[in-house]
Amino acid sequence: MTAGLKTIIYPVKDIARAKAVFIALLQTEPYADEAYYVGFKDAGQDVGLDPNGHARGMTGPVPYWHVEDIRARLAALLDAGAELLQDVTDVGGGKLIASVKDADGNLIGITQDS
Repeated sequence: MTAGLKTIIYPVKDIARAKAVFIALLQTEPYADEAYYVGFKDAGQDVGLDPNGHARGMTGPVPYWHVEDIRARLAALLDAGAELLQDVTDVGGGKLIASVKDADGNLIGITQDS
């Protein structure tokens, strides 16, 4: 399987205000609505709001590429010169995420479903 871009996460400072903006934009209620994450689905795309994103170095929206083997893909990215921002982390339900920064400072996220 090749990587598929299905998720984008926005770092937000005020999750309630950000949630209201995305409800207005997407014309739908979130499928996940927690203090640590608000998630929407739109046309097969996951759109997430992360109130802790800035603290983890997110400077803007981060695309998350869905992969089959997150550890192998992360190792390949690091071997290619990417800088590790977040090592593989289980964010619940067996869903794994990790992120890197490329040579130009662009953030790249990868995720593996359980």
